[in-house]
Amino acid sequence: MSAASNSDRDNAARDLLRVLFDAALAAADPARAIMPYLPEPVAGRTVIMGAGKASAAMAQAFEQAWERPLDGLVVTRHGHGVPCERIRIVEASHPVPDAAGEQAARDILALAQGLGPEDQLVCLVSGGGSALLTLPASGLTLADKQGVTQALLRSGATIGEINTVRKHLSAIKGGRLAAAAAPARLVTLAISDVPGDDPAVIASGPTVPDPTTFADARAVLAKYGITEPKAVIAHLAEARDETPKPGDPVFANTRFELIASPQRALAAAAEAALARHIMRAGQFRVGHEIVTPPAVLLSGGETTVTVQGKGRGGRNSEFLLALAAALAKDPGGSGGIYALACDTDGIDGTEDNAGAIVYPNTVARAASRGTAIKEALAGNDSYGFFAALGDLVVTGPTLTNVNDFRAILILDR
Repeated sequence: MSAASNSDRDNAARDLLRVLFDAALAAADPARAIMPYLPEPVAGRTVIMGAGKASAAMAQAFEQAWERPLDGLVVTRHGHGVPCERIRIVEASHPVPDAAGEQAARDILALAQGLGPEDQLVCLVSGGGSALLTLPASGLTLADKQGVTQALLRSGATIGEINTVRKHLSAIKGGRLAAAAAPARLVTLAISDVPGDDPAVIASGPTVPDPTTFADARAVLAKYGITEPKAVIAHLAEARDETPKPGDPVFANTRFELIASPQRALAAAAEAALARHIMRAGQFRVGHEIVTPPAVLLSGGETTVTVQGKGRGGRNSEFLLALAAALAKDPGGSGGIYALACDTDGIDGTEDNAGAIVYPNTVARAASRGTAIKEALAGNDSYGFFAALGDLVVTGPTLTNVNDFRAILILDR
């Protein structure tokens, strides 16, 4: 195949992968997703509270659709805020919490405590809400929570494990916001970023029952050998003031609605891929038939990374780095494989890219520029590796978040 033909195919593959990613983002657009789930008005106040990378966009969509009096407070990640007229938007740090997030959480809890039986709290939560909605439990400080969060993020712990610990170090997560708002009506509208869409895991479940315990949180830290900060270890050992559990009467007047999820985003991408294939091939066999190239493998949810180096990068570019290394071991069988992995919030880890794209010649191009993939993997420098090739995907904040999106395009061998 000529160099021109290779370039044309690379461009076509890149464009297709971006079409699939854009279809997934459109399915999770808060402005579109929130409309079918607007609650009924109440006699008293309707107050909006929220936390997460998509929460400001959710608040804006709700505000534009709600014609009655409205007020509230939402905390989102820096760079993810959008203008609202009646709802206060606060930007704070993610994934390691900061003072702005702590103050916003304190203000949100105070608003919830001021509601009565004629009022309604609408809680808008999305991925990232757990780090952004930070209010340390009695006896703990923000520095304590920052320390344990950093340790957990570097350990390779899953999001479920991290949130189990967070809930038991918090004065607002794990159903405690619902307890503060009772007896007001409580409606939670959520955009999921977690596998299985467990309400108790999304943003550490501030408005839903918590099935986990202090013992579970201690087990997570023990599993990863985390013994600091000492105040955190002592708090979990004392195990005072357990989170409200299923069946607790504080949840009697609550409702939870999932308005967007990773699975729905993947389904939208699959429909886009199917439509393009049918247009070109005229048919598409599924079921017991063997799927042969061309084909697209779609997946979502978080991968985990155990950080050992000092490089830059997030879990999506790290996944692609490992994939490129694996494909390079079989150069004869990977000549038609392309892949994209991006975080649907537009930010992979703490960098400015959503993710990256792998081509059949990724490793060879890097080697020709003096960049060894083994060194990049060892140093966790996936950002630097793909930046040098010009293969980063940069979208900016997308104002939604249904976790990670991965598409592997198999054209031929």
